[in-house]
Amino acid sequence: MLKKLRRSIGTLGILDDDLRRSLYIYVRKQARPITRDEAAADVGMSVKLAAWHLDKLEKAGLLSTHYARKPGRSGPGAGRSSKFYVTSDVEIDVSIPERSYDFVGEILVAAIASEKKGLKSREAALEIADQRGREIGEEIRNELGLRRPGRDRALRVAEQRLAELGYEPYRADKKTVSLNNCPFHRLARQAPELVCGINQAFIDGLLRGLGNELVEASLEPTPGQCCVKLRSAR
Repeated sequence: MLKKLRRSIGTLGILDDDLRRSLYIYVRKQARPITRDEAAADVGMSVKLAAWHLDKLEKAGLLSTHYARKPGRSGPGAGRSSKFYVTSDVEIDVSIPERSYDFVGEILVAAIASEKKGLKSREAALEIADQRGREIGEEIRNELGLRRPGRDRALRVAEQRLAELGYEPYRADKKTVSLNNCPFHRLARQAPELVCGINQAFIDGLLRGLGNELVEASLEPTPGQCCVKLRSAR
């Protein structure tokens, strides 16, 4: 979570400069790639200064570039290629505590699409959440070379991964991991039964992907926290 937050804040910091921000807004408004000359003329600065700021935006990932000859120029005497700038597909999302509404959105879209196959949306959402969790668990298992981790190892590994996903896990006791944050908080308030079910299915899937049957994702709603706890299977 902290790494992602630092990256997002660092990228936003690039836009703290008024001139740089003006250049970025100008590029975003265009429906085509633009040159340094065009940007400098619009914002009212030297081409050299505009190039410096535009390259800063490129380095931060906010702009993409390519070289090409200007429209209307071709042949041996057309001169050097110019550097063109266009906005990248980078998205910046800063939220404290961390939220991941896009994750739930992807699951719900996939669930609605599954209705055509005869599966109800809610059932499909839980199934997809479980599968996403299993995929992540299996990836971790392969990365770490785990066979069948015991309860304590499974809790530690799951705790670390859930921390990276913004759940803010903490140990209530040696055998229980509670989650201080729900990345889908606002949606959980609107549809607690559905979203909490998705949370539980996802986390339980992650545990199964790790190859562990001794720990379960237990649905235990707690005010101000995630509705799921990780504890020894009953």
